[in-house]
Amino acid sequence: MIHKTPIAILISGRGSNMRALIESCARPDYPARIALVLSNNPDAPGLAVARAAGLATQAIDHRDYRRDRAAHERALDTALRAAGVEYVCLAGYMRLLTPFLTTAWAGRMLNIHPSLLPAYPGLHTHERALESGARIHGCTVHWVTEGMDEGPIIGQAAVPILADDTPDVLGARVLQQEHRLYPAALHRVLVPDAAPAATASDCLLSV
Repeated sequence: MIHKTPIAILISGRGSNMRALIESCARPDYPARIALVLSNNPDAPGLAVARAAGLATQAIDHRDYRRDRAAHERALDTALRAAGVEYVCLAGYMRLLTPFLTTAWAGRMLNIHPSLLPAYPGLHTHERALESGARIHGCTVHWVTEGMDEGPIIGQAAVPILADDTPDVLGARVLQQEHRLYPAALHRVLVPDAAPAATASDCLLSV
């Protein structure tokens, strides 16, 4: 039987990439199980999705900490360790992390970003890609470090930019690749010597 590493998923909203990870982790041959879905937003729609999937969830509202990011992150860290988590996947977690959490989980925290990093870190990536005249766009799974979207790249998936693309149309096409890339990249992290996951072997461009 395959070893399933306990992971946590951090979300702030609907958790679109979380759904892709839930589906992958439900497979008996996938090397991870979701020990906790954690959010800074008690009203995050993704929490209801996770509960419906039978997963443990917890919300630790950052607003209760009066802008003390480190104190909020200490509470997150306590919850992660209490759940026995070994790796953390950020999936639409809309908070800038402090060195406390990035150091505590260095080499064990992943994020997915909707651009081909190092191009377009931060927000509004699809608009910026179109404005720049780029011909390709995509998404990146990377290790989380202190610098925003600066961590080493684990994997990337590319999509062409078409002449009639709008930010929404382009973003939807990128999101389809995000849902394939994230589970494949996590699989590669947990089982480095294994072949890429069949669902995304053609989009895992760099590791």
